[in-house]
Amino acid sequence: MPAVWLTKCYNENLLLHPFNDSINILCTLPLHHLDTHSPSLVLPFTALDPFSLSCSFSKHIINLHFSKSMVFPMVLLRLADWVLYQLLAKSCYTAARKMKSYGFYLGYLSSKPPLQPSSFPSVTKCDLEGRGSQTLVACDIHRVLLRSNSFFPFFMLVAFEGGSIFRAFLLLLSCPVLWILDFELKLKVMIFITFCGLRIKDMENTSRAILPKFYLENLNLHAYEVLASAGSKVVFTSVPRVMVEGFLKEYLSVGDVIGTELHTVGCYFTGLLSGSGLLVKHRALKDYFGDRNPDIGIGSSSGHDHLFISLCKEAYVVSNEEGKSNTSSVMPRDKYPKPLIFHDGRLAFLPTPSATLYMFMWLPIGILLAIYRILIGIFLPYGWAMASGTWSGIDVHFKGSCINVSGKNKGVLYVCSHRTLLDPVFLSTSLAKPLTAVTYSLSKVSEFIAPIRTVRLTRDRKQDGETMQKLLREGDLVVCPEGTTCREPYLLRFSSLFAELADEIVPVAMNVHVSMFYGTTASGLKCLDPIFFLMNPRPSYHIEILEKVPRELTCAGGKSSCEVANYIQRKLGDALGFECTNLTRRDKYMMLAGNEGIVQEHKWKKYY
Repeated sequence: MPAVWLTKCYNENLLLHPFNDSINILCTLPLHHLDTHSPSLVLPFTALDPFSLSCSFSKHIINLHFSKSMVFPMVLLRLADWVLYQLLAKSCYTAARKMKSYGFYLGYLSSKPPLQPSSFPSVTKCDLEGRGSQTLVACDIHRVLLRSNSFFPFFMLVAFEGGSIFRAFLLLLSCPVLWILDFELKLKVMIFITFCGLRIKDMENTSRAILPKFYLENLNLHAYEVLASAGSKVVFTSVPRVMVEGFLKEYLSVGDVIGTELHTVGCYFTGLLSGSGLLVKHRALKDYFGDRNPDIGIGSSSGHDHLFISLCKEAYVVSNEEGKSNTSSVMPRDKYPKPLIFHDGRLAFLPTPSATLYMFMWLPIGILLAIYRILIGIFLPYGWAMASGTWSGIDVHFKGSCINVSGKNKGVLYVCSHRTLLDPVFLSTSLAKPLTAVTYSLSKVSEFIAPIRTVRLTRDRKQDGETMQKLLREGDLVVCPEGTTCREPYLLRFSSLFAELADEIVPVAMNVHVSMFYGTTASGLKCLDPIFFLMNPRPSYHIEILEKVPRELTCAGGKSSCEVANYIQRKLGDALGFECTNLTRRDKYMMLAGNEGIVQEHKWKKYY
């Protein structure tokens, strides 16, 4: 009579219980003892818990009528059972453990295993005095130097800004898979999706012009103070070195960055790791310092970081209390290592998984909304356009009134702070009067959809002066003497040309707020700037018309054009609460795009 046998299909034929930390041997039966005439083996299934029983098919139970002539089918069955175990039971077990520990918290997408109680003191207990000659090592950047527990948003920034919207969407779709994988596989998958086929130049631009803004906003104040107190600094990180090295060296004065290296072919990333693979931080620390121990080490509360910082003379941890949940760890803008004046990119928010999902859900609505807002600006009268725009979600705060012109046959020169290409449009709509705007360069698309008259300048001072004089005789004129936009609370240096042209000068303080997309770019398609701004759910414009500049403070009153320009810059800075700088358009484009911001007419992709 055939027997029903329960046996294990790997590792010395032992049936193991995988759902406990200890190994429980339930049944042992070497295969060479199997016989078709052997009595049936009765297994006490009451010893199994229900969860183990439910997984028994995919892991260990083989029901068969065994005979000595069925060796090959038995081998096939054992192989199939092993495959099922690897693909199903092991994955389900991993997912179940994560569900138990984390629930459905999407922030876990890039974090390490659960934090453990630390025997090391908190980073807030570190004495900052007299450490100028000491060497500090930091164990990774996220959850230590950054308050964010996940590095997923920064991969998303590279995918969206350095790659494309399709690459970003693919990375978002991978979230359910990332949630199941362990830390190393998770990081490898994110690296492959983000970097496969990405140009090295695009990654360099993203690292220089986009990522620093988000790193600074997430910088942990307590960890930074300890880092800044040391004379020599080295950071070890498991994330790709190209994503963090520029920021760490430029803003935090880190001497050396040891991170995961990526494989490249020509001028492209392959998405694969170099031969050394993911960086093992404690091994890299030993290789870097040899027999010498660093003076200070800071890390997170995870066991991996404990192994790393235990190799240092002094060790401190950044616990949850110093992390994202504690407002005291937030880095104030006035304490930034370097002022954040220029940055690029379209995304105005940190793209966490949930925030990125909301963005993609909003995109179809946002595109239609932007088209609607453009059309009402073009075809409706000022009053109706303002009312319809407000109904669509645009928030306009206007303060001031029209200025009476004292001169004859000459218009008013409105001098504005420059936030987006739509500054003259919103000023014209708020004043309910036609204005002419002058700019150095403008895309064909922006010129076509502009509801007001726009005139291009040539950068020839004499010719541009004559053009603006002619326009002033025809009516009111709007000029933005900064020459380029600035997103942060700073005013760039004002060109003095406008001060030589008019005695009726009215400063206009303008500021904008967006929640999803920036309406400016230095390296992207300039023609899309107005569209991106109008795609925001609730973009807001703050417009304040200041008092007309007294005649005695103009060139007609004996002041030089530079004095007039500096005076108006200070007045606008005081009204907006912005800091005045001596930076120019050239400085901005050299930092963000690697050029001087002067483009040729045929290069339509780089219009300002």
